[in-house]
Amino acid sequence: MDIDSFWKLIEECRRQAQGPDERLAWLRGALTRRSLAEVVQFQVRLDEVTHEAFTWDLWAAADRIFGGWCSDDGFCYFGLWMVGLGRDAFSRALVDPDSLADVPEVQCLVGRPREMWNDDWPGWESLDYVAMEAYGSLTGVDDDCSDAFYEDVEAEQGDEGSSSGPLGQRWDVRREDEAARKLPRLSVMFPL
Repeated sequence: MDIDSFWKLIEECRRQAQGPDERLAWLRGALTRRSLAEVVQFQVRLDEVTHEAFTWDLWAAADRIFGGWCSDDGFCYFGLWMVGLGRDAFSRALVDPDSLADVPEVQCLVGRPREMWNDDWPGWESLDYVAMEAYGSLTGVDDDCSDAFYEDVEAEQGDEGSSSGPLGQRWDVRREDEAARKLPRLSVMFPL
């Protein structure tokens, strides 16, 4: 599965299902109709694109949306959620994190207490497990296929699978002057 096929599957998932649970079910079903190699490659592509989003500027955008603090895990889940926004919104956010202000899924959060976000929460941890679940269904080892799955993913990734810290320069989104300069629209939408 190349990167274009990966994004086509994500886009089709967005068209076919609403809400995170329905999208996961659709995506799991779509992946189980593919070969084991394609399922593994889906995870490899997912890891590649989320690694692209592993930047201090996007972390600052997540911090802003979450009220001034986003944990390590929260940021990982935020990156997965950004994938679910589709290729266009994801690519724009890589170049300009403040472009997330244009995304309807972000706009619907404005002015709402975080405890009321529920299904709108900007995180999608489960996306990181859907390929493994499809792999388990295809191999007939639903209970614990994780070792075999991740061995296959690592073999497909080769040396590219290693990760380092976030790219770019770290900055504090709680410094209003800097936030207003780097994330002007998100700073207005999500005041601290």
